[in-house]
Amino acid sequence: MKALALVSDPAPEAPVSTTMKAIVQEEYGSPDKLELREIEKPELDDDGVLVRVRAASLNALDWRVMRGHPYLVRMSEGWRSPSPIRGVDLAGEVEAVGKNVTQLQPGDEVYGERGGSLAEYLVGKEERFAPKPSNLTFEEAAAVPCAALTALQGLRDKAQLKPGQKVLINGAGGGVGTFAVQIAKWLGADVTAVCGPDKMDLVRSLGVDSVVDYTSEDFTRGAERYDVLFDIGGNRPLRRCRRVLTPTGTLVFVGTPSFRFVAPLLRVVRGTLRSRFSDQTAVAYLTQHSQADLLVLKELIEAGEIRPVVDRTYPLSESAEAISYLESGRARGKVVVTI
Repeated sequence: MKALALVSDPAPEAPVSTTMKAIVQEEYGSPDKLELREIEKPELDDDGVLVRVRAASLNALDWRVMRGHPYLVRMSEGWRSPSPIRGVDLAGEVEAVGKNVTQLQPGDEVYGERGGSLAEYLVGKEERFAPKPSNLTFEEAAAVPCAALTALQGLRDKAQLKPGQKVLINGAGGGVGTFAVQIAKWLGADVTAVCGPDKMDLVRSLGVDSVVDYTSEDFTRGAERYDVLFDIGGNRPLRRCRRVLTPTGTLVFVGTPSFRFVAPLLRVVRGTLRSRFSDQTAVAYLTQHSQADLLVLKELIEAGEIRPVVDRTYPLSESAEAISYLESGRARGKVVVTI
């Protein structure tokens, strides 16, 4: 007599969730305007890449958009309210791709830039992402894109920094500044960093040649002259900034000071107009997303030429506290949100 084989029914598949958690903002204002909500998961189109976000980092752009000032940001974000989900930088895993996507496939680990990164998922075009540096965690990789692209494009392309030149980096202890120090050294420059006393040890560890403590010394009154002043969010008078440059030096404006109205723009306009009547040059720029530059940064990181500096990490539910800390100016390097 043959034994009867017992065949169990296959376990039912778990339902696929159509929602996700995200940090949502409906009106401009302070961090208490940020809410953790359950919202609809983004839909994938034929040209899109669906990324499961593992970490996102914060930039000055995030708190400026959150507050809606300088008011110039409202021209792109919306006059009455910003785009709903905060965050730009991210690192994560590709979950699905559209039929027209050729560079990426499910399971790939990526990093890049796409609005709405303070969420469990986002969809973007494949050119918004690049393979994650293999020697970085998701948290470290998320700290790279916006800040490192800003430093790379400002020093390499706008300042055209050359080996042997002297560069002064004002604001060297923050997100952009820590990358700017390392990229300037990679480009072969002699680097002087300006920062507060609480960040001097950090910037020294990144290989600078000298450090200026802005609380005890005004770099615009020193005797040294520089080929490039990389001025991150600076608010010193333009005349004094030009004074520290060589006769053919370059002043690069990076970001804007914390004013609500048009003062940041006027400072940049004055600088660029005056450079038409001088051998000195003043340059302002907006960082451009570039997949090619993300690949350059990946190579530099994997070769040990540069590294991200992560100060603190916060869970997604504490994104408001993370942005408050970044806005305070105390962050040493980058602030990262884990998701």
